[in-house]
Formats: sequence, structure tokens, C-alpha cells
Amino acid sequence: MPSALVVGYDPRAIPGVDGEALRSALDAELVRFGEHGIDAAMTLIVFDASAEPALVASLTQKPWDVVIVGGGLRKTEPLLPLFEQIMNLIRRHAPQAAIAFNTSGGDSVEAAQRWL
Repeated sequence: MPSALVVGYDPRAIPGVDGEALRSALDAELVRFGEHGIDAAMTLIVFDASAEPALVASLTQKPWDVVIVGGGLRKTEPLLPLFEQIMNLIRRHAPQAAIAFNTSGGDSVEAAQRWL
């Protein structure tokens, strides 16, 4: 079974956003992966010292076939240093994985399928 890791920004850490509702939508996307025969996991990080160890632990959990990097990490200019860190950690700790980008939390399956 192909495998996918989704990396995103923890919606509960975004001021003024209903983080729980967004988290529910992300969890629903994980269910969709299963419906498409893809073993998937999600790592939600924040821009602090916990980001690197959390991501490294997830990246080294298994040999992922594809790592999907969420739009919230790529599209938010103040998070550019975090995005760069994520890309370099993927390259270092999951070099076998393709890298994909979603446009929202609701199309991660399609992003993964482009590379599986």
C-alpha cells in the first residue's frame, strides 16, 4: 500500500481561526486517503522549536512514498523560513519520497496521487 505524509501548520495555532473546525476537515481528508488505498498520516507543526523534532520523527517513522506540504506553510510569507526548513528536512530524512503540494486541506489525496 502506498504511503503519504501530510505536513501542515496546526490550525489551532492560528489566531482568529476556528482551529477545531479546520482540524476536523483535515481529519476527514485522512479518511479519504484510506478510501483511496493510501496509508496516510499527518503532522501539524507550529513555527517554534518543536517543529524540527516533530517533523523529523514523522519523516523517519517509515519510508514515505510522498510527502505533501500544505498550502498554509507555503503561502504565508512570514512562514518562509519554516517552509525552507521543512523542504530541507524532507530532502535529508525522506530522500526517497516525492514532494507534493496541495492547494487546501481538501485536495491532499489528489496531490499525493500525482506522484503515486
